[in-house]
Amino acid sequence: MGSSSDLDTMREAVEVLKEFGLEFDVDVVSCHRAPQLAHEYAADAEKKGYAVIIAGAGGAAALPGVLASLTTVPVIGVPMVNQVLGGVDALYSMLQMPKGVPVAVAGLGKTGAQNAAILAVEILGLRDSGLKLRLADYKKRLAEDVKKGSVEVKRGLGTGETHKKRGTKN
Repeated sequence: MGSSSDLDTMREAVEVLKEFGLEFDVDVVSCHRAPQLAHEYAADAEKKGYAVIIAGAGGAAALPGVLASLTTVPVIGVPMVNQVLGGVDALYSMLQMPKGVPVAVAGLGKTGAQNAAILAVEILGLRDSGLKLRLADYKKRLAEDVKKGSVEVKRGLGTGETHKKRGTKN
């Protein structure tokens, strides 16, 4: 992450990675305040065995792009939501990468961090059939949660399983 203040958001990615039993590192790397550190981090990514980098950053959000420019490891950016522009500044920074330096963006803020981790799991699952099966189970649980939510909404509205309008045969 670009700053320790990003921890609250990036914790969401950490929890997903833990849920899938993946090994990972968490580091604060600032392209603006410690550019040499960012360069070293990117240069060492492959040596450390990183298969995917999730990089959270706000404001100018240079971190994902700088890392992507210095390594062949796929980079997923997580734009931080902020008080000034709501995070669209970071989002645009990550989306407007020049040709040849892609950064994937899975959404803003906490949901973006969760989705970035899921995307990383999907990428890693291409080479790990066990991980792919755990991901399939995870997605089944998501679908089950939606079905449970639908039942709860209908119960809360007092409509039961189906709702018939007056004057219709269905």
